[in-house]
Amino acid sequence: MWRLARDAGLDINSPYAYTLWSRDFASTSVVARDGEGRPRGFVTGFVRPDHPDTYFLWQVGVDPDFRGRRLARRMLDEIGDRIAARGLSHLEATVTPDNAASRALFESFARSRGCTAVWNPLFGREHFPGDGEGHEPEDLVRIGPLGRPDTTAARPPTPDIRPDTRA
Repeated sequence: MWRLARDAGLDINSPYAYTLWSRDFASTSVVARDGEGRPRGFVTGFVRPDHPDTYFLWQVGVDPDFRGRRLARRMLDEIGDRIAARGLSHLEATVTPDNAASRALFESFARSRGCTAVWNPLFGREHFPGDGEGHEPEDLVRIGPLGRPDTTAARPPTPDIRPDTRA
């Protein structure tokens, strides 16, 4: 996951953090692997301790060679199914204001679940270390209440990718 995060241009955590994440949050994360078992994408997240009805999505990473195949959406659908089955009612994530692809991903997910995506500023530049130039602001999206996906819209086949929880 560390390599995928790096190659995808995400804020990267230490390799140790991703290893612990794979162990401690496997049930709320997903790794998509290709036919040879190589990781090609991941979603990490957790249930918020102070809001046990809310899943916080930490990162979505997709191998640059696998972009444009709806992999991020398929992984998000997998996570959505898991958390809905656990009885969680909301999904949250933060996105920089200029990240149109991530914003579209979350809006599409909300529509398919029959719920709304509400956007609000969460962290400004002043919340990050340094002179404020090191990190873009982050807006919070809160999606819910979660429903099951719209089953009238068929999901595309996934012959080359299969979500799983192996690190």
